[in-house]
Amino acid sequence: MRIVLQRSKKASVEVEGAVVGAIDSGLVLLVGVTHEDTEADAKWLADKVAGLRIFEDESGKMNLSVQEAGGDILSVSQFTLYGDCRKGRRPNFMAAARPEPAEALYNRFNELLREAGLRVETGVFGAMMDVSLVNWGPVTLVLDSRAE
Repeated sequence: MRIVLQRSKKASVEVEGAVVGAIDSGLVLLVGVTHEDTEADAKWLADKVAGLRIFEDESGKMNLSVQEAGGDILSVSQFTLYGDCRKGRRPNFMAAARPEPAEALYNRFNELLREAGLRVETGVFGAMMDVSLVNWGPVTLVLDSRAE
């Protein structure tokens, strides 16, 4: 699994002009799933996201997790994170998991975040979505459960 994580002051996702998920401060997660991913990948990433210390403490140091900072999560499915652009000019998305297993693992990932005590808002899996956010910092990180 691969996640592009952005610390955000506020964020929302719309489908067909209607807001389907919104948060104030917290994290925006663009979440991609590949063929080999399992629940172990989802668990590893959920633990990493929940505990990642990227919010400032009273001294201005990045010492607080999203939980400790009182933030929420906006999680958006994003199969294009597995787009391969090495050849030609059109991305190849063969590394992205098929929709059925990808949706199940994406939903499990969000469930694991909720089990960790986080409020999680989402987009609509497979829909064309408009994501808006105010990137705070900016802080943007890429997490990959299979990176060495």
